[in-house]
Amino acid sequence: MKLINKQFALLIAICSSSMFSFSQETDTSEPLVTDRPDATEASSTAGKGVLQFETGGLYESFEENNIQSENYTYNTMLIRYGVLDNLELRLGWDFVEGVTKVNGNKLDNVTSGLSPLLLGMKIDIAEENGCMPEIALIGHVFPVFSASTDYKPEYTGVDFRLSLSHTLSEKSSLGYNLGAEWGNDSPEASAIYTMAYGYSICDKFGFYAELYGDFPEDNSANHYWDAGFTYLASNDLQFDIYGGTSITKGQDLLLGMGLSYRIRKN
Repeated sequence: MKLINKQFALLIAICSSSMFSFSQETDTSEPLVTDRPDATEASSTAGKGVLQFETGGLYESFEENNIQSENYTYNTMLIRYGVLDNLELRLGWDFVEGVTKVNGNKLDNVTSGLSPLLLGMKIDIAEENGCMPEIALIGHVFPVFSASTDYKPEYTGVDFRLSLSHTLSEKSSLGYNLGAEWGNDSPEASAIYTMAYGYSICDKFGFYAELYGDFPEDNSANHYWDAGFTYLASNDLQFDIYGGTSITKGQDLLLGMGLSYRIRKN
């Protein structure tokens, strides 16, 4: 726990020193930029005075030795609020239900409840300039006390990442994240990565494909992929749908859908 607290304190110090070195004003007349549905977080903040809600649901399954585990996440809510032009605060909470089946028969040990609360911030560091990417720093903490009994981890979770993106053309872009995380039911650190390619099919429809995963200190690496579509109903409202699976062992199927909504400042 002391190690995690020191790491989070270092993250706060880095964030504080960066916060006043760069300011990028978000143009809210443009379509909203979201952190969903992919695992790759966007490299821009919501904008000063802007409140953005991003929510949805997803289904995951994995089967091994005739034992199937299914997880239903009903509300993947992330709330983003722009405090400054280059700084946003982040709040998130998921409601999860877990089901186990043996040879197709559902067991009675169904788990359900809230996952640990997500508390964090995102800070813009640099604008895109030629071959140099747009960069943001993101950090979160996941307090143990905020989770329901069935999903209460042993350790407080902490993660941080650098989010970077490149504009490839008028219709395509590349985003990627690099960072680390601690917590859940293990104190070991895991390096994390994501890489997502996005393509604008037209003004309303977009497509993305993504690779992501982690490298735990004392366990084998985990690698996943997913892909999906977005529909921009207006500059302030976007719907999404996606699916994926794991490349390594651990996930047979991932399906999800959701929406994001922005409330602009007056």
